[in-house]
Amino acid sequence: MPNEVKSLNEECGVFGIFGTKNASQLVYLGLHNLQHRGQEGAGIVSTDGQQMYQHRDRGLLSKAFAHREDLDKLVGDAAIGHVRYSTTGQNSIQNVQPFLFHFHDGDIALAHNGNLVNGTSLRKRLEENGAVFQTTTDTEVLIHLLREKMNQQEFLPALKASLNEVHGGFAFLMLQKERMIAALDPHGIRPLCIGQLADGAYVIASESCALDIVRARFVRDVQPGELVIVDRDGLHIDHFTTETQLAICSMEFIYFARPDSVIHGVTVHNARKRMGRLLAREQPADVDMVVPVPNSALSAAAGYAEELGVPNEMGLVKNQYVARTFIQPNQALRVEGVRRKLSAVRGVVAGKKVAVVDDSIVRGTTSKQIVQMLYDAGAAEVHLRIASPAFRFPCFYGIDVSTRAELIAAHYSVGAMREIIGCDSLGFLSVDSLIKAIDIPDAGKVPFGGLTVAYFNGQYPTLLEDYEAGYLASLNRQEQLARKKRLKK
Repeated sequence: MPNEVKSLNEECGVFGIFGTKNASQLVYLGLHNLQHRGQEGAGIVSTDGQQMYQHRDRGLLSKAFAHREDLDKLVGDAAIGHVRYSTTGQNSIQNVQPFLFHFHDGDIALAHNGNLVNGTSLRKRLEENGAVFQTTTDTEVLIHLLREKMNQQEFLPALKASLNEVHGGFAFLMLQKERMIAALDPHGIRPLCIGQLADGAYVIASESCALDIVRARFVRDVQPGELVIVDRDGLHIDHFTTETQLAICSMEFIYFARPDSVIHGVTVHNARKRMGRLLAREQPADVDMVVPVPNSALSAAAGYAEELGVPNEMGLVKNQYVARTFIQPNQALRVEGVRRKLSAVRGVVAGKKVAVVDDSIVRGTTSKQIVQMLYDAGAAEVHLRIASPAFRFPCFYGIDVSTRAELIAAHYSVGAMREIIGCDSLGFLSVDSLIKAIDIPDAGKVPFGGLTVAYFNGQYPTLLEDYEAGYLASLNRQEQLARKKRLKK
């Protein structure tokens, strides 16, 4: 792995509006519905067409915008915002987005969700050519590429050329005084959608649930390779590349996205419920009840219980004021977070055979503690069912799993994992059933139903570039040969 990237940039959220009064206040609302995508920093940049205004800080949105004047100073009819989880860069104010860059020929604000697989090598080249970076994130790479190319080209051609030079999973949102621009990577790995307010203003957001809170009508998803431009004349769709193939991150449907979001025509709740139903067919359990792990497994557990014909009970209670454990920045905080986040309900599970349904197992820390909680509360048996395949390979497109060393399924069989976790039985959803459950209607005949499922089968939709050598070294001999064979195709 590149030394600079100690862990990868987990899901972030972007939200922007162009052409309506009090734009920053609407962006603030939109970011509230994207808070689940990043909890360590938030910011907004606005413009009134003459100047650009910025506020950003660490922490949840409510902390970053703790005072009324924080929003009041962000005047104008256009604004973009960002909620962040810090991994490709330290959790410092310098890395909180949107970034605002001041140039002699115009200011640019930039927000980014995703991770560039060639960000480290591009940064090195740019620095060798004289670029001075102000942050430690890969987001800033795009601006330096853009300025470099603007020495020979106008802004939009330079932007297109720059977007073709950065690789990986990315959703960029930019704001200038006269327009807002969005760009999605050639595989659409990160989600991005377009909405419209009743007054005609356009909205761009990471998830459709953020459109709902500002009462924006869903227009459509941003497609892979598209360049979306919103200016005083309205919405314009362009492309920076037509060499595209849909491969949206399957973890959006499994874990990250809110259940009320719709991504490429698929309601997340419905997909998760189908995952639960198919899991019950593949991995049934002789139990008295199903217990979901709140909140991201609620939908899958409902499907699992319905398919088995047993009650779906609230055997675990979540403290709603504790942040999500998977996106805590280090293992010590994750372990402490589980104990603070969940409690077992003794009066529900005591003496019962329980099937506890969770969305995924990554490191195994949470699962082990949940199983023990249920036993401590008197459960007679605990059967763990996971509504996704075993997470065996890292993600290089924006999830906080940077090496195989962190993944329990990369090193142990299902039987060995069951012993480590301490449950009576353990079962996972198959990759085929995951694809069937999500069922993207506009995927056509592209591989894996238009999904990235590399975390489960190792078949990445892009080259890994900066990460390739380190990744190959983490594989066993058989996996290395299979990887090299796929790359030759």
